[in-house]
This record gives sequence, structure tokens and C-alpha cells, in this order.
Amino acid sequence: MKSTSARIPDVSRRFDSVGFSEIVQVRNRVMGLLAAGHEVHRFEGGEPYMTTPETIKRAMESALARNQTRYAPSSGIPELRSAILAKVRTKNRIPADEESPIVVNGGMQGLFAAFSTLLDPGDEVLMFSPYWTPVTDLITWSGAVPVLVPTERARERGISATLARSVTPRTKVLYWNSPNNPTGDVFSRREIEEVCAFVAGSGLAIISDEAYEDLIYEGEPHVSPASLPGMPERTISVFTLSKSYSMTGWRAGYVIAPERYQSPIRTAVLYSTNGVSTPTQWAAVEALSMRPEFLEEWKAGYRRRRDQLADGLRAAGFEVETPRAALYLFPKIPASLGTDSRAAAAMLLDTARVATVPGLVFGPEGEGHLRFSFSVPEETIAAGVASLKRVRSPLATSGVRSPLAT
Repeated sequence: MKSTSARIPDVSRRFDSVGFSEIVQVRNRVMGLLAAGHEVHRFEGGEPYMTTPETIKRAMESALARNQTRYAPSSGIPELRSAILAKVRTKNRIPADEESPIVVNGGMQGLFAAFSTLLDPGDEVLMFSPYWTPVTDLITWSGAVPVLVPTERARERGISATLARSVTPRTKVLYWNSPNNPTGDVFSRREIEEVCAFVAGSGLAIISDEAYEDLIYEGEPHVSPASLPGMPERTISVFTLSKSYSMTGWRAGYVIAPERYQSPIRTAVLYSTNGVSTPTQWAAVEALSMRPEFLEEWKAGYRRRRDQLADGLRAAGFEVETPRAALYLFPKIPASLGTDSRAAAAMLLDTARVATVPGLVFGPEGEGHLRFSFSVPEETIAAGVASLKRVRSPLATSGVRSPLAT
């Protein structure tokens, strides 16, 4: 009998160029080891070390008790949008209008909506490297092309001149991330002014990812590009409550957009999630009303962990530059481990049960590095460093070259 079954369609071709987070792949390997009964010293994540403040939790409980569980406006409840507007006007110095705030499901959806708003197939996006891994996939999802600008080289040769060499008639956007994941680097105000002048002079837009705005430990304070002259009308600023308020699992963030970009961003949110959980939004109102003093205590804990892990890694043979911000160390791999960051990360996981992220996943400029999160319990840092030393010590005393020997 002749088959009448029709051909089954293939998956969209966009997935040919959109990868699946290698950080998640590392996490999956770790979960497998844990399930098999192994102890793993986990430095691969990006979670704040503290729990969500109790006042934020109580705000959600109160919203549930008031039956605030129905559909909210897809751009956010008025109370939260008002709190966001007050915050960005006073803290970030962004001259936003009343329609600028749009509530999103964390920074990821904010970036997705921003790139979707600005990019057409074939457009090019300038981005400094190393960079946060998912950004290139968000760009290619829109059919656009990421153009990497090595940060260190740009600083050595001149930022504007380096950017100018990467611009083509197809260049439309510059992606900006300061403080930076994975390096913890913070661009100076002078550098930000130079980049913004270049963006404005070149007729580009800027998508500013400001996830770590509150986690700067030394030096100059955070500067939002949209606060500078001529930039509000060409900047989409993306914020999240995940890091500042330890709300990673709540999925709460917001976008500040100029008038010309507001409608498409609202549309992207509407047709992807139709807004953010209503009780979560009431919790976010409480978060934005908290006095900033609590952050100083948290930052003191981050500094302590940062310095403890940096000292431990140096003792284990890593070359570590102490970062000014964010949650990560990005040390160079000891020469004895080679230059292949994937192989080095696998070796550390196999021999010391220390989980890290290969630097290569953050761009070619990340090769030869590993990312360690210092946002972990201090006991984890002590145990992880001790494990690195145990791996090195028995091999060294037996006359066999340790993979961690310097």
C-alpha cells in the first residue's frame, strides 16, 4: 500500500547559527557529577551569594493576599513603572519620559526585545570582547552579525580609532556592557564619553546592558550611557533586579527606551510573554523602594570573597587581576595547563572537582582564561582552593609534573 504521509518540515534555519549556552552545558555536567555522589566545588555560576531580602518576599505574599494575581498591563503595573522612572531619573541621571519604562522578565528578555527592535537580517553589531556569552546568539537570532572589538587592543590603539576600523555601511548598533561579565572590568567615564561620541557621530544606536550597575567595589561610580548629552534618543538601557537584589529566579527587569523604540519593545514583550508575573511586579516595587545601605553590607561580603579567591588562585599558580566590579575572576591559566581553556576547565573538573567556565566561550579574547565566580560561600572558596592544592601536592612529591604546577 502506498504511503500517504507527507514530508515533515525541518527546524527553522535560524538555529543553525544560534547555539545553546555553554555555561548551561557546564552546569549540566556538574549536576551529573553531583547526582553520581561526587563533591563539586562550584565556581561556574552567576548567582548572588545572599538570599532575597525578606521585605521583598513579604511584598509578594501581600500581593497574593490581596489577590493581585490577574493580568497586568503588558508593559508593567503603573506603580512599578513609576518607581522605575524615579530610580533612573535620580540614580542613573537618564532623562526618561513617563512612557520610557517597560517591565520585562529579567535582563535576558530586555536584551531580546532591544535587539529585536533594532536589527534586520544583515545588520552588524559592534561589541567589545570578552563579552557575555548569550549576546552573540541574541544577535544572530535576528539574522544580524556580531562584530567583535577586542577591548585590550582598543585601549592600546585608541577606542574611537579601533571602532572606526570595524564600521561598515551595515553597522547599526553597539552593544555595551559595563561593568563587564566575565572580566569585572569597568569602563571609565572618559572611555564611556568617547564611545558615546563615536556612536552619535556614526549614526548608531546603543544597547546598554547594566546588570551589574550596583556591584562596583572601588573607583569611579557607574555611568549610564543614556545620561550623556545626545544619547537618550539613541540608547536602549536594559536593567535587571537579579544581581542588585538577589532576585535571579524572580525574572524581573526593565528597559528604558526613547519614544521611537517604545512601541516595538512593548510589542516584543506582548507577543513573547504578555508581560511579567503580577505578584513579582509588586515585589519589584518593594525592591526599588529599599534604602541603598543594604548594598554596602553585601558589597563588603563580595570584596571579602573576591580577595579570598584571588589570593587562593594565585597560590595555585594562576595569574589574577583583581576586578573592580561584578561577580567574577577571569584569571589566566597556568602555563602547565596549556592555553586551551576548554581542556583546562575539563581537567580542573575531573581532577580537583572544581567547576569553572572556559574563557573561550566569552569570545576569542577569553581564550587562555577561566571564569571563576566569587559569589559563593566562603567555605566553598576555602574548599575549592584546598582541592587545587591537593591535586598539585601529591603529584609534585611523587616526581610527576602536576597539571597545576607553575
